[in-house]
Amino acid sequence: MTPLHLVWLTFAVVCAACWILSLVTKEDSWVDRMWSITPVIYVGEFARGAHFHNVRLNAMAILALLWGARLTFNFARKGGYSGTEDYRWPVLRASMTNWQFQLFNIFFIVLYQNFLLVLISLPALTAYRHQSTPFNGWDLALVIVFALFLIGETVADQQQWNFQQNKKKIIESGGVPEKRFLTTGLFKYSRHPNYFFEISQWWVLYLIGANSIDRLFQRTILGAVLLTLLFIGSTNFTEKISLGKYPEYADYQATTSAVIPWFAKRRLRKQEA
Repeated sequence: MTPLHLVWLTFAVVCAACWILSLVTKEDSWVDRMWSITPVIYVGEFARGAHFHNVRLNAMAILALLWGARLTFNFARKGGYSGTEDYRWPVLRASMTNWQFQLFNIFFIVLYQNFLLVLISLPALTAYRHQSTPFNGWDLALVIVFALFLIGETVADQQQWNFQQNKKKIIESGGVPEKRFLTTGLFKYSRHPNYFFEISQWWVLYLIGANSIDRLFQRTILGAVLLTLLFIGSTNFTEKISLGKYPEYADYQATTSAVIPWFAKRRLRKQEA
């Protein structure tokens, strides 16, 4: 069985498991729990298919592993593996009838999202099919860029974690937090810096695969494109929820870039009547 066949077999098993578990447990974060795991398996399968003798594939597998380890840790400490459901799914369920959400569950949450995780891993297939292309300076530069994006996402997640933990302590002690959402650190330059770094890492992995064939545009770009579109949709939905909870979030939106880090705009001040 080829590495690609094993990837599709794993995809089928994961989809079936996520769907059945969502029906049994009545909650829909099972794909979220697999998000940081299955791409590591997929990319690793292509490296294994080359008997771990290909430097480029080994580098891609290591980068995917580091990405997955960081994301799994962050997801776990927020309670993702202890029965805590993503806060967005209940909001979405409330906006649909049961049969509508069940269709959304099977076709989007389970099938589409798991399919997307296969697609973002397929640059490793390109590298697998062009193993004769030697690891070169461009590969090394991209590995370094990936590492920088990984560090950026780690910093962003830690800043968010520290803020939320401090906010929780203040509320539990009967106090009122000075700020209800994070606007400092990396969040001074982007409302979702973690999203920016997350997407960027998979674009870099795509470029490493493309470098093996020495052609910038190829079919596996679809994975990075669709991942970007998914995060655009996720950002819009998350922002809608945040704005509903915190009216002052509108001012943050007016002054700070949504995803791509950039200098804050000058804060607009309303004239007092």
